[in-house]
Amino acid sequence: MRIKSFVIHYVIRWYVVLGFTLVSFTCFGQQEIYGLMYTDNSPVRITIQDGIITGIRKQNRLPKGTPELIIAPGLIDNQVNGFAGVSFCSPDHVLTAQGVRDATYALWKTGVTTYLPTLTTNDPELIKKNLIVLAHMKDEKNLLGSIPGFHMEGPYISPVDGYRGTNSLEYISKPEWDKFLEIYEYSMRSILQVTLAPELEGAMDFIDKCRSRGVVVGLGHHNASPVVISEAVTHGARIATHLGKGLADAVEAHHNPLWPQLSDDRLMISMTCDQFSLTPEEIRVFFRVKGSGNTVITSDVTGFATLPSGEYVSPEGDRIMLTDNGMLRYLNGRVYGSASPLKDGVANIMRVTGCTLAEAITMASTNPAVLYGLSDRGVIEEGKRADLILFRMVKSEMVIEKTYVLGNLVYDAVSGEW
Repeated sequence: MRIKSFVIHYVIRWYVVLGFTLVSFTCFGQQEIYGLMYTDNSPVRITIQDGIITGIRKQNRLPKGTPELIIAPGLIDNQVNGFAGVSFCSPDHVLTAQGVRDATYALWKTGVTTYLPTLTTNDPELIKKNLIVLAHMKDEKNLLGSIPGFHMEGPYISPVDGYRGTNSLEYISKPEWDKFLEIYEYSMRSILQVTLAPELEGAMDFIDKCRSRGVVVGLGHHNASPVVISEAVTHGARIATHLGKGLADAVEAHHNPLWPQLSDDRLMISMTCDQFSLTPEEIRVFFRVKGSGNTVITSDVTGFATLPSGEYVSPEGDRIMLTDNGMLRYLNGRVYGSASPLKDGVANIMRVTGCTLAEAITMASTNPAVLYGLSDRGVIEEGKRADLILFRMVKSEMVIEKTYVLGNLVYDAVSGEW
C-alpha cells in the first residue's frame, strides 16, 4: 500500500516487560491540525513536520466537520510533587521507572506537556535514590522530552514552624555548595530550580553559584526581611515560589515576607491557582501587582491528584481527606496540599481575575518556558516543538480534548487513550 508523504503515521507498540506496559510513540512525516487560536479565537491551520511546527496559517473557517476546539501550547508545570498515585519524594512510596511513566501519561491527559518533578525536603538518601530514577527517565524516548529537569524545594528552607509547612524539621539544612553538587551530579546536572530561604547562613553565596550554573533560584518557605529578600534578588534569585503559601498562620501585619516579594519588580512569582490554596482575593491582588508577564501559574500538585475521593494517610502520617471537588485537607478542614491539575488553575485565574485566555496561557506555558530557558516550547511558532493542546471552555472549566507532544497525539478524549 502506498503511503502519501503528508499523512502522519503513529506507530504504537505495546511491550510487556516484567509485567509493565510501555507505550512507544513514533512520529513521521507531515500533518495538519486545525483549531481556534487561543490568542484571538481565529481559525488556523498548523502544519507539523517530524514533531516541529513548520507553518501557521489563518483560515476563513475551519474545514467542514472539524470540531471548534481552541488550540494552545501545552501547559508547563514547574512544581509537580507527584500525580495519579505516584510521589516523587515520599518515604512511604518507592519511585520506579514505571511510576514516572504513569505520572507523565496521566499529566498528558490534563494538558501538561512539560513538567518539573519536584523533590521536597526529605532524607538525603531518598532524594539521591529518586533523582537517579528521574535522571534515568528524563531522556526516555517514550516520554518525548516532557521532563526537561527537576525542582528541588528545599532542604534549604526555614526551620520555623509555619514557614516550613509540612516539611520535616529533621532534614532541613543550610545551603552547602559541596553537598548540593553531589545531589546535582545524581540528577545528571538536571536540577533546573532550587527553592530556598534566603535568610539562611550561606544563602547569598549559594545563589551566586546556582546562577553561574544556570540553576533558577526561587524564594520559598522563608521569613526573610525586606533587606534580605532584596539582596537575594540582587544576587540572582528570580521567582517567589508559590507566593502566599509557606507562611505562618499568624504573621505580623506589616512586616512579613509577602509584601517585599510583591513589591520587587525584579522578582517573578508563581501561584497555586486552584480553588483551595489561595483565596480569590489573594489571586486577584497578586495578579494585579505582578501582571501576566511576571507570573507563573503552578499546581504544586501531589500524588493524590486523580485518586478517588475519600480518606488517606499523608506521607507525614496525618489523616487527610480528598473531597469530591478535589480539595485535599486535614480532617479539621485546613488545606493539606493540592490535588488539582494545572488546567484547573488556568480556569480559576480567569474566573477570579477576569484575565483573558491568552494571558492565562502565557502564565501557564510561555513564562515558565522563558524562566527555564526552554526556548523550544511554550508558544505556537514556527520552529518550536509541536506541544499542543486542543480544548473547550465549558462553564469556566478547561476540558482537554487532545494533547500532542512533539507532534505525537498522546491523548484523545474521544477514544479516552493515546
